[in-house]
Amino acid sequence: MFVLGLASALLASVLFNVGIALQGLEARATPSTFGLRLSLLGRLLRRPRWILGLVLGIVGIGPQVLALATAPFVVVQTALAVGLLLLLVLGVRAFGEHVGPAEVIGVVGIIVGVGLVSWGAPPHTEIHRSGAAVIGVVAGLSFVGVLPFFVRGTRLDTVMGVILASGCGFGATNVATKLMSDDIGLHHWTNAVAWAVVGVIMGIAATVTGMSAFQRCNATTVVPVSTAVQIFLPIVLEPFFLREHWTAAAYGGAPIGAGIVLALLGSVLVSRTRAVSELASAPQR
Repeated sequence: MFVLGLASALLASVLFNVGIALQGLEARATPSTFGLRLSLLGRLLRRPRWILGLVLGIVGIGPQVLALATAPFVVVQTALAVGLLLLLVLGVRAFGEHVGPAEVIGVVGIIVGVGLVSWGAPPHTEIHRSGAAVIGVVAGLSFVGVLPFFVRGTRLDTVMGVILASGCGFGATNVATKLMSDDIGLHHWTNAVAWAVVGVIMGIAATVTGMSAFQRCNATTVVPVSTAVQIFLPIVLEPFFLREHWTAAAYGGAPIGAGIVLALLGSVLVSRTRAVSELASAPQR
């Protein structure tokens, strides 16, 4: 079951990353006046390539839910970084660039990091903490995720704020998907539906802020920051909403910690390259 979970997480990562690349290709072609507005989605929904990216992202939820039901949360989240390697390959082929030392280090970091986390993770036995703790984590991520909509046009409306909001919004979606997966397994259907609704709402908000960020800022800034936040911040917050039997982790959890750091550094290095960032947000040609 663990192998099935890991494989499902890798598949979800590929679908998510290819989907966001297709969506990013269209975002820059949309006037910036539509930034942080739901009308931005209306414009993008008229473009077949953007819709294809959206469909891939939605399809990716299926294997993500399966992964979360059969593998530890920390493994699934870290494995989501692997999709960046596909973007690197596609980006290099699209732009004819050579893979340099930074990219090689990034690739090795992601692969070794995912391997260490997968090897050192304890059995899949997470238990939800109290309702207040679980809701607090999702609410905190969601608050940051929607904040740009309320401060639009003010001094608090900054580029980095929008980028962080996108990462936190997708992070909230990932956590909500985890909670939904667990409640489905426990046959807590009401809770599962509630988390599904939260995930959809935050997914929409994160998509709008993410596309708005691509309109305002260079992709080499947007992609690494948003990717790092949405993948690794939920891992940092895991102890606040899940109880995990870390006593069963190999070597007291040291491989997990080292693997997370390596995967994080690798993700930043890979996503900062032009081949990846431009593929994720290049204007339509």
